[in-house]
Amino acid sequence: MLWIAGAGGVGREALDVALAAGVEVAGFLDDRLAGGMVRGLPVAPPAALAPGTSYLIGIADPAVRARLAALLDAAGGVAATLVHPRAIVAPETELAPGCLVMGGAHVSSNVRIGPHGQVHYNATVGHDSRLDARVSVYPGANVSGAVHLAEDATVGSGAVVLQGRTVGRAAFVGAGAVVTRDVPPATTVVGAPARPLASTSRTS
Repeated sequence: MLWIAGAGGVGREALDVALAAGVEVAGFLDDRLAGGMVRGLPVAPPAALAPGTSYLIGIADPAVRARLAALLDAAGGVAATLVHPRAIVAPETELAPGCLVMGGAHVSSNVRIGPHGQVHYNATVGHDSRLDARVSVYPGANVSGAVHLAEDATVGSGAVVLQGRTVGRAAFVGAGAVVTRDVPPATTVVGAPARPLASTSRTS
């Protein structure tokens, strides 16, 4: 039985993936909604997770994912990986524990995705790319081959990261942006070609 940490939008989408994959979900873990019901399932506080129980974090914010993973691992939880049956994951690709791959996603060959990474609906990740811990690739984004997305980086909906580029730790690529050069850590970039937002940076 799987518990999904987070009962918001991404958590409910994770439930959709679980249902499609035939994975039984016991409920959600969410302090804000604990004691209630979401989609007909009970919501408990994260601290209630029993040792040895599988969990998956369905939350967009990578900093919150990091905090929850530390809490749930310390409680003896076991991070699960969840892949929609209509996603494509090519041979010689490795998904670390806690990964979520949604329907229509295509993860190409020889890709490495770190713990608690997320590849959302209809996003693509090209060959030989490396996605570190808690990276998010949002719906419809296109990560080309041999790209490095450092931990806590996010590629926004419909954005494109060109071949061989690096997106630094905790950087954010805005929706529809086209990354033609490396993105420094903790930087938000927008536009085509992507450029840093004035006086804006992201921290984890």
